[in-house]
Amino acid sequence: MTHVLDDAHLVAPLGSGCRLGSHRVCEPKGALPQSAWKLDNTPRAFANEILCDVETLNVDSASFKQIADACAGDPHAVGAHVLATVRERGKQHNPVTGSGGMFVGRVREIGPALASREDVAVGDRIASLVSLTLTPLHLDEVTAVDVTTGQIAVRGTAILFESAMYARLPDDLPTDVALAVLDVAGAPAQVRRLAHEGQTVCVIGADGKSGLLACAQARERVGPQGRVVGIVPRLGTAAGQLLVEQGYVDDLAVVDARDALAVLEALPAALPQLADLVINCVNVCGTELTSILCCKDGGTVYFFSMSTSFTAAALGAEGVGKDVNMMVGNGYAKGHAAVALQTLRDHPAIKDYFVTRFSGSAA
Repeated sequence: MTHVLDDAHLVAPLGSGCRLGSHRVCEPKGALPQSAWKLDNTPRAFANEILCDVETLNVDSASFKQIADACAGDPHAVGAHVLATVRERGKQHNPVTGSGGMFVGRVREIGPALASREDVAVGDRIASLVSLTLTPLHLDEVTAVDVTTGQIAVRGTAILFESAMYARLPDDLPTDVALAVLDVAGAPAQVRRLAHEGQTVCVIGADGKSGLLACAQARERVGPQGRVVGIVPRLGTAAGQLLVEQGYVDDLAVVDARDALAVLEALPAALPQLADLVINCVNVCGTELTSILCCKDGGTVYFFSMSTSFTAAALGAEGVGKDVNMMVGNGYAKGHAAVALQTLRDHPAIKDYFVTRFSGSAA
């Protein structure tokens, strides 16, 4: 049940809760917030929590596509759907995709146990770097939905636990652009760690926001002796043209990654030696086998996509006899926010695209 405290200043201060947020779990007992069905979203901070006034939700790509499809692309229906989810569960946790997103807001209150932190202050505008699936969220209303970006303007509050990650919004980028980048910060940061000079890197879903940043990092890391290959579902998109014209990819294969046989036909031309590293950045289901087929034995497949079925990936690799290393799409890597933002700054063509694409959205 959602609690609204009209006279919060009259209520005695709360003590510290679990640093991981288990004290906010309503059901089932014994769960942590991410796996819980329902959270207590009371907009009042425990001593080791941060209370934020939320301005924008950036729903992750896989989740937003599923919601938008279910709502026939109607922004009002999407907003109502999100409100209903949050009111039922105390968080934005899509029960179909299992994913959430992140928020932008302003810090209203920092619990006394966290008062010594130097990276955040009351009044700061921050972006959460933990999933909405584990963030207690209370929404008063949805004021706008941008169906092209997955950003939703809202009035509400959110709680960050002691263990939560967040980032102050940069001064040199529009808020909605920074939010779009931070939402996929794990992708460029992981590519930076995984790609090496002279390798071949394949990015599936190269023309999405995570794909663009992944291609930029891959291009830097593999150097002139390496190759970067993108796989996109259609010709003629602005992002696809940017990748080719600016030299971020050596080849752009146009093929539906859900069609494994079509991918097999395209591989001899696009990836004759297959890839040392495959990055899956799509927002649709059914691309696990394509990712595996693109990778050489002993290579690595990084499933950044929240649409991934790891059962399909494991059994698919077994079925086609592929000995590849498969990484769960951990959206966190140390310093990932700084890496993602700097990637955008270092690549003016990609920055211009993000500003054109995301600036002026619902945020």
